This record gives sequence, structure tokens and C-alpha cells, in this order.
Amino acid sequence: MKKIGIITSGGDCGGLNAVIKGAAQLAHKKGISCFVIPNGYAGLYNLLDFEHLVELTPQRVDSIGANLAGSEAGHSRVKIKKINDDKKYERIKAGLKKFDIDGLIISGGDDTGSVMVDLSEQGIRCIHAPKTMDLDLQTYSVGGDSTINRIAAFAEDLKTTGRTHNRIIVLEVFGRYAGHTAFRGGIAADADAVLIPEVPINFDILYRHAKNRYFRRIEGSDVHAGTYLIIVAEGIKNADGSELYDESAGVDAFGHKKLAGAGKYVCQELSKRFKADPEVKELMKKTGLFVPALYEIPEVRSVQPGHLVRSGHSSAYDVNFGKEAGAAAVLLLIKGVTGVTVAGIDRDKIRYINTKKAIEQRFVDISSIALFENMGVCFGREKQEIKPVFEEVTGSVERYM
Repeated sequence: MKKIGIITSGGDCGGLNAVIKGAAQLAHKKGISCFVIPNGYAGLYNLLDFEHLVELTPQRVDSIGANLAGSEAGHSRVKIKKINDDKKYERIKAGLKKFDIDGLIISGGDDTGSVMVDLSEQGIRCIHAPKTMDLDLQTYSVGGDSTINRIAAFAEDLKTTGRTHNRIIVLEVFGRYAGHTAFRGGIAADADAVLIPEVPINFDILYRHAKNRYFRRIEGSDVHAGTYLIIVAEGIKNADGSELYDESAGVDAFGHKKLAGAGKYVCQELSKRFKADPEVKELMKKTGLFVPALYEIPEVRSVQPGHLVRSGHSSAYDVNFGKEAGAAAVLLLIKGVTGVTVAGIDRDKIRYINTKKAIEQRFVDISSIALFENMGVCFGREKQEIKPVFEEVTGSVERYM
């Protein structure tokens, strides 16, 4: 193992530059050269046409900020199998041979991992460093903690404008069909309601919770000010199990539906109930808000931070995990272990998992939300009672989400 190529692919997020730095720094100490294969799998497919690759020398690595989100290596959403070229694998292998690349470190999520499995089965030596802000892989993935922190910060900030205008704020965030980041970001922001794909939404229950808490706050305020904050994951479902999204958004390069519009749908459902509720007019009058024809029900606004939650800076946790994952990937390649996903470093143990297993989607464990329901957070269902199991643990405990 003399030369390693580094690829980042799929959606960008916090911690990726830490993966790159961790891999390059350890590789250099082991006498191995690292090179950036730019722009994800598009760059890998077009490698044969490149005149040169950027080597991650110690000086070049110094210029990469590990705590910056995004990726110095660039990204693309390309599924190798879908490339209309019968010689695509031969072309990729020829490109690797041109630059004497002995192995690849590929950082990405489930789609990226599925392509890595494909490449591995074609005889290309590669290691998967898990990356997805959705946190839906079987192991922790770089980007999750950074995204949760960003969601929490934006949500907390929105309370100021919400309270100023007495608005109900609906913050729609990424996550596809797993609600990890919406769940944890919402809890961290002290949100009133958190709506995730794993819990089909009963809008009547959500409405009662929102109405009661919203007006209680305004009545209890000496200036009649209050707000109500809802965090919504993009892949939410109705009580009947149907998906709530804008069907005109189309699909991405991997054939996945582009989920959008969940926040607006929640706004519509709440506004419809406010209009139909005869008590609301009197509550608006009681709190000095009612203006005929102009301001008869609370205003419900949807906000989409979109790519802001995957940009900016990385959390300290993601920088640490990213550097460990990059370094571990190098050590696995040196050992001759390929076609696997880094699961992390536990003291002197390099932990890894079969990539086909690693990329199986992991959802929020519903048993974990009852605790927060009993603290007053609404998840769009009837509150469930806590049924704790008490267990004494001896030794250290390792857990993330």
C-alpha cells in the first residue's frame, strides 16, 4: 500500500475534512502518499482523463480546516451502476492504475456505501468511512452531531421572531425516513413538538397540544407574547401511513423521492383547525390579538434552513470521530482488510463492520420518545406512559443516540 485515493460522496456535512486530514496525516507517518480524487464518484469515473491529482502533503493538509464543514475533496451524486458505459469498471481501474492508486478511502452514507460495495465486488480495494447527517446507518456516522447542533441553534434562534409576532413556527429539516436529527435537535432546542417519520401524525392531537400551550403562554405573559415551536422531519407520515411531501419535487440520481413540503403541510393542517375551532376567536379576543378579517387566528409559519444545517463548522465530536475514522481506514487498508465500514476506534481496537450491514437503514427507536412525551413534548400521538426497565451496569458505557 503505497498510494491511497480519498473520495467523499453524497451530501456534504460536518466532519468530512477531519476524515481527510486523519487519513492523510496517519498515511504520511506510515510512508504512504494520499491523493484527492475530486468530486466523488464522478471524479473516480473520469480519473483516466485527469493530468494530475492533488497530493495531500503535510503542507497541503495544513491548509485544510478540520473543523470546517463541507469537503476539500468535493462531492457528486453518481451511482456507478447507472452509468451508461459497458466498460465503466475497466475505465475506473485504468484510471487507478494510471496514478498507481492501491486503495480507496470513501466517505459517504448509504448510497455511497452501496457503490463502495459494488466497487469492492469488482476487485477494487476500498474502505468506507461512514458519513451521513441523517444518522441512519448501523454505526455512528460523521456529520450527525454537527447537524443536530445546527438544527438546535437555528430552532432556538427562531423563538425570538416567533415570540415577537406571536407565531407558531414549523421548522422543517432533513432526515428522509429516519428522524434522528429532528428528534435530537428538537429536544436540544426545547421544541414543543417533534414530528418524525417513525410516528404517524394525528393532527388533532398535535392541534390540541399547540392550541393549549400557545394560548397559555400568551395569557400568562404580561405583554401577551408567546410562540410555539415544531420541528418536522421531511419524511413524516399521516396517521393513515401516507407520506406528506410535494410530489412535484422529483427524484435524485439514486432514484429516491426528493422529500419537500412537509413543513407547509403541517402549517395547512394546523391553520385549518384553528379556523374551524369556535373557541379560537374568543381566545384571540381575550388576549388582545383579534382583528376582524385581518387577524382572526394564530399565524403558522414554515421555515426551511435547508443546506444551512450541513454547512458552516463541525462539532468537536465530529472532528474527533472523523479523524479517527480516516486514520482507521488507512490502518485497515495496510492490514489488507477491505470492503468494510469503519465503526470507530475503541482505545487500541479498530472496529469495523460489513458494509452491506452498515448501510441498512436505522430508525429512531420509538421506545425512547415516551420519556420526552412525559416531559411535555408532543410527537403527534397520544402520550405514552413510561415503562422503564432498571438495569445496573458495571464498567464503562458507550452510547451515542
